[in-house]
Amino acid sequence: MNIEINNAQSSYSSLSDTALLEKLIGVRQTQKRYRGSLGEMFTASHLSTLPERCVVARELVRRWLDEELKRECVLNAPNTVRDCLRIQFAGQECESFVALFLDSQHRLIALHELFRGTLTQTSVYPREVVKAALRVNAAAIIFSHNHPSGVAEPSQADQQLTTALKQALALVDVRVLDHFIVAGASVLSFAERGLL
Repeated sequence: MNIEINNAQSSYSSLSDTALLEKLIGVRQTQKRYRGSLGEMFTASHLSTLPERCVVARELVRRWLDEELKRECVLNAPNTVRDCLRIQFAGQECESFVALFLDSQHRLIALHELFRGTLTQTSVYPREVVKAALRVNAAAIIFSHNHPSGVAEPSQADQQLTTALKQALALVDVRVLDHFIVAGASVLSFAERGLL
Protein backbone atom coordinates (compact mmCIF):
# COMPACT_ATOMS: atom_id res chain seq x y z
CA MET A 1 0.00 0.00 0.00
CA ASN A 2 2.88 2.44 0.78
CA ILE A 3 4.25 1.82 -2.69
CA GLU A 4 0.85 2.73 -4.19
CA ILE A 5 0.71 5.96 -2.16
CA ASN A 6 4.27 6.91 -3.14
CA ASN A 7 3.49 6.20 -6.80
CA ALA A 8 0.35 8.35 -6.62
CA GLN A 9 2.28 11.20 -4.96
CA SER A 10 5.02 11.12 -7.58
CA SER A 11 2.50 10.98 -10.44
CA TYR A 12 0.65 14.04 -9.07
CA SER A 13 3.86 15.97 -8.42
CA SER A 14 4.79 15.67 -12.08
CA LEU A 15 1.49 17.20 -13.25
CA SER A 16 1.19 20.86 -14.21
CA ASP A 17 -0.94 23.27 -12.16
CA THR A 18 -3.55 23.17 -14.91
CA ALA A 19 -3.68 19.37 -14.92
CA LEU A 20 -4.07 19.24 -11.13
CA LEU A 21 -6.84 21.85 -11.18
CA GLU A 22 -8.61 19.87 -13.90
CA LYS A 23 -8.60 16.85 -11.59
CA LEU A 24 -9.97 18.98 -8.74
CA ILE A 25 -12.62 21.13 -10.47
CA GLY A 26 -12.84 19.85 -14.04
CA VAL A 27 -11.60 21.05 -17.40
CA ARG A 28 -14.31 23.70 -18.01
CA GLN A 29 -13.94 25.35 -14.60
CA THR A 30 -10.14 25.33 -14.95
CA GLN A 31 -10.30 26.96 -18.38
CA LYS A 32 -12.80 29.50 -17.09
CA ARG A 33 -10.93 30.48 -13.92
CA TYR A 34 -7.21 29.68 -14.09
CA ARG A 35 -5.09 32.63 -15.23
CA GLY A 36 -1.59 31.34 -14.52
CA SER A 37 -1.61 31.72 -10.73
CA LEU A 38 -2.86 29.29 -8.11
CA GLY A 39 -3.07 32.14 -5.60
CA GLU A 40 -6.27 33.44 -7.13
CA MET A 41 -7.80 29.97 -6.92
CA PHE A 42 -7.48 29.75 -3.15
CA THR A 43 -7.33 33.28 -1.68
CA ALA A 44 -9.87 34.68 0.74
CA SER A 45 -10.89 37.57 -1.51
CA HIS A 46 -12.02 35.15 -4.24
CA LEU A 47 -13.72 32.48 -2.08
CA SER A 48 -17.27 33.60 -2.81
CA THR A 49 -16.76 33.11 -6.56
CA LEU A 50 -14.71 29.91 -6.47
CA PRO A 51 -15.90 26.38 -7.10
CA GLU A 52 -16.79 24.72 -3.80
CA ARG A 53 -13.99 22.16 -4.20
CA CYS A 54 -11.35 24.94 -4.11
CA VAL A 55 -12.89 26.36 -0.95
CA VAL A 56 -12.95 22.88 0.59
CA ALA A 57 -9.33 22.19 -0.44
CA ARG A 58 -8.17 25.49 1.11
CA GLU A 59 -10.03 24.77 4.34
CA LEU A 60 -8.60 21.24 4.54
CA VAL A 61 -5.04 22.55 4.18
CA ARG A 62 -5.72 25.23 6.83
CA ARG A 63 -7.08 22.62 9.26
CA TRP A 64 -4.16 20.28 8.59
CA LEU A 65 -1.70 23.06 9.48
CA ASP A 66 -3.70 23.86 12.65
CA GLU A 67 -3.51 20.16 13.63
CA GLU A 68 0.26 20.19 13.16
CA LEU A 69 0.62 23.26 15.39
CA LYS A 70 -1.63 21.73 18.05
CA ARG A 71 0.41 18.53 18.04
CA GLU A 72 3.91 19.96 18.40
CA CYS A 73 5.74 22.95 19.83
CA VAL A 74 5.47 25.88 17.40
CA LEU A 75 9.14 26.68 18.01
CA ASN A 76 9.97 23.34 16.37
CA ALA A 77 7.75 24.12 13.37
CA PRO A 78 8.52 27.66 12.16
CA ASN A 79 7.70 26.80 8.53
CA THR A 80 4.31 25.42 9.53
CA VAL A 81 3.58 28.66 11.40
CA ARG A 82 4.56 30.66 8.31
CA ASP A 83 2.39 28.48 6.04
CA CYS A 84 -0.55 28.78 8.42
CA LEU A 85 -0.23 32.58 8.42
CA ARG A 86 0.13 32.76 4.64
CA ILE A 87 -3.17 30.91 4.28
CA GLN A 88 -4.79 33.08 6.97
CA PHE A 89 -3.97 36.29 5.11
CA ALA A 90 -4.01 35.09 1.48
CA GLY A 91 -5.82 37.58 -0.71
CA GLN A 92 -6.96 39.74 2.19
CA GLU A 93 -7.32 43.34 1.03
CA CYS A 94 -7.40 45.03 4.43
CA GLU A 95 -5.07 44.81 7.40
CA SER A 96 -5.96 42.45 10.20
CA PHE A 97 -4.27 41.40 13.41
CA VAL A 98 -4.29 37.80 14.60
CA ALA A 99 -2.96 35.98 17.62
CA LEU A 100 -1.82 32.40 17.96
CA PHE A 101 -2.57 31.47 21.56
CA LEU A 102 -0.23 28.79 22.91
CA ASP A 103 -0.20 26.48 25.92
CA SER A 104 2.75 26.02 28.29
CA GLN A 105 4.34 23.55 25.84
CA HIS A 106 3.99 26.17 23.06
CA ARG A 107 1.38 24.17 21.20
CA LEU A 108 -1.48 25.98 19.50
CA ILE A 109 -4.65 26.44 21.55
CA ALA A 110 -6.37 28.69 19.02
CA LEU A 111 -5.76 31.20 16.26
CA HIS A 112 -8.08 34.21 16.34
CA GLU A 113 -8.37 37.34 14.27
CA LEU A 114 -8.64 40.00 16.98
CA PHE A 115 -8.85 43.20 14.93
CA ARG A 116 -9.57 44.18 11.32
CA GLY A 117 -8.87 47.58 9.85
CA THR A 118 -8.45 49.37 6.56
CA LEU A 119 -6.09 48.97 3.63
CA THR A 120 -3.20 50.57 5.55
CA GLN A 121 -3.86 50.22 9.27
CA THR A 122 -5.53 48.35 12.09
CA SER A 123 -6.25 49.63 15.57
CA VAL A 124 -5.07 47.17 18.21
CA TYR A 125 -6.05 47.52 21.86
CA PRO A 126 -3.69 45.87 24.41
CA ARG A 127 -6.50 45.51 26.98
CA GLU A 128 -8.53 43.39 24.53
CA VAL A 129 -5.48 41.27 23.66
CA VAL A 130 -4.85 40.55 27.36
CA LYS A 131 -8.52 39.63 27.87
CA ALA A 132 -8.41 37.25 24.88
CA ALA A 133 -5.23 35.57 26.16
CA LEU A 134 -6.71 35.07 29.62
CA ARG A 135 -9.99 33.78 28.17
CA VAL A 136 -8.19 30.82 26.51
CA ASN A 137 -5.68 30.42 29.37
CA ALA A 138 -2.69 31.06 27.09
CA ALA A 139 0.85 30.77 28.45
CA ALA A 140 2.42 32.30 25.36
CA ILE A 141 1.37 34.13 22.23
CA ILE A 142 2.53 34.85 18.70
CA PHE A 143 1.17 37.91 16.92
CA SER A 144 0.80 38.44 13.22
CA HIS A 145 -0.65 41.02 10.91
CA ASN A 146 -0.64 41.50 7.19
CA HIS A 147 0.57 44.28 4.94
CA PRO A 148 -1.70 44.27 1.87
CA SER A 149 0.80 46.66 0.25
CA GLY A 150 3.08 43.67 -0.30
CA VAL A 151 6.00 45.00 1.76
CA ALA A 152 6.86 42.87 4.81
CA GLU A 153 8.88 45.51 6.66
CA PRO A 154 7.89 46.59 10.18
CA SER A 155 6.99 50.23 10.72
CA GLN A 156 7.90 52.19 13.82
CA ALA A 157 4.25 51.82 14.91
CA ASP A 158 4.49 48.02 14.49
CA GLN A 159 7.53 47.92 16.75
CA GLN A 160 5.97 50.20 19.37
CA LEU A 161 2.78 48.13 19.41
CA THR A 162 4.74 44.91 19.87
CA THR A 163 6.65 46.43 22.81
CA ALA A 164 3.41 47.66 24.42
CA LEU A 165 1.73 44.27 23.99
CA LYS A 166 4.76 42.45 25.36
CA GLN A 167 4.76 44.68 28.48
CA ALA A 168 1.00 44.34 29.02
CA LEU A 169 1.06 40.56 28.67
CA ALA A 170 4.10 40.20 30.94
CA LEU A 171 1.92 41.53 33.77
CA VAL A 172 -0.28 38.42 33.48
CA ASP A 173 2.60 35.98 32.80
CA VAL A 174 1.92 35.49 29.08
CA ARG A 175 5.10 35.39 27.01
CA VAL A 176 5.25 36.98 23.56
CA LEU A 177 7.31 34.65 21.37
CA ASP A 178 7.18 36.46 18.04
CA HIS A 179 5.35 38.87 15.79
CA PHE A 180 5.10 38.05 12.08
CA ILE A 181 4.29 40.42 9.24
CA VAL A 182 2.81 38.70 6.20
CA ALA A 183 2.90 40.37 2.79
CA GLY A 184 1.85 37.93 0.08
CA ALA A 185 4.34 35.06 0.14
CA SER A 186 6.83 37.03 2.30
CA VAL A 187 6.78 36.52 6.06
CA LEU A 188 8.99 38.58 8.37
CA SER A 189 9.72 37.47 11.95
CA PHE A 190 10.44 40.08 14.63
CA ALA A 191 12.32 37.48 16.67
CA GLU A 192 14.60 36.54 13.76
CA ARG A 193 15.27 40.24 13.11
CA GLY A 194 16.15 40.83 16.77
CA LEU A 195 13.22 43.20 17.24
CA LEU A 196 11.54 41.35 20.10
